[in-house]
Amino acid sequence: MRFLMMHRVDEHDPRSWNPSPEFMEKMGAFIQESAEKDILITAEGVHPTEKGALVRKPRGAAIRVTDGPFAEAKEVIGGFALINAADRAEAVEFAKRYVELFDQEIEVEIRQVVEFDELPAQG
Repeated sequence: MRFLMMHRVDEHDPRSWNPSPEFMEKMGAFIQESAEKDILITAEGVHPTEKGALVRKPRGAAIRVTDGPFAEAKEVIGGFALINAADRAEAVEFAKRYVELFDQEIEVEIRQVVEFDELPAQG
């Protein structure tokens, strides 16, 4: 099974966007180990919301685009990882190891990816 992990950080915490060399070393080793064990498919950090946009389509209304930064946001997505895990429990254990790498408050949301063979048959 594949799981998407999205980590949220405090957008106003400088460590969210300027990781220390020590953090980068720990994260690099974790990524390499996880990839070698065929757990990690991909993992990336993202830029702050000031470099992003929000696209909304309200019901019955025109699509709206809002450029970042988003003033109402405190916790924002700081990065994501796509992993292979036998089940949700294994994904949670992986996420626990992942959050231990950070020296700041962090939250990780785990969502199972819908696989093609789970979709209802058409026809």
